[in-house]
Amino acid sequence: MQEIERKFLVLDDSYKPEAYSHSHIRQGYILSAGGRTVRIRMRDERGYLTIKGPSDAAGLSRYEFEQEIPVADAVYMLDHLCQPGQIDKTRWLVRSGGHVFEVDEFHGQNAPLVMAEVELQSEDEPYVRPAFVGQEVTGDRRYYNGHLSRFPYSTWGT
Repeated sequence: MQEIERKFLVLDDSYKPEAYSHSHIRQGYILSAGGRTVRIRMRDERGYLTIKGPSDAAGLSRYEFEQEIPVADAVYMLDHLCQPGQIDKTRWLVRSGGHVFEVDEFHGQNAPLVMAEVELQSEDEPYVRPAFVGQEVTGDRRYYNGHLSRFPYSTWGT
């Protein structure tokens, strides 16, 4: 399946009272190189294996495959097979117009980073931009989770 998404920095925490759901995510990478990733994720009490291909030139679109896997396998792979550096975040879901914005509040070495993304059906699909959404960072590879796992936000400096 082709994934088309736009990413933004978040200005404040006004998204929290607007959220209709939130979950805790812990994820690690078996591979993150050349724009390709093999990711293991625990989302609350469920495990997932995700494979992503490289992004297009604009950073908007990429191939994504995701499959739920047994929790015991996900925990083992996170603890024993993933590269050093994991992502720990809370994901908040906020409706805006006909879309859902996923707002990721990062913890640990990636705090205080907060980003929002919206998945689209086409690259030129219109969407309603919520007030808490700031600068667009679509295509800026520094903000990819695979990059953040190796180069945490807290180490970037000013």
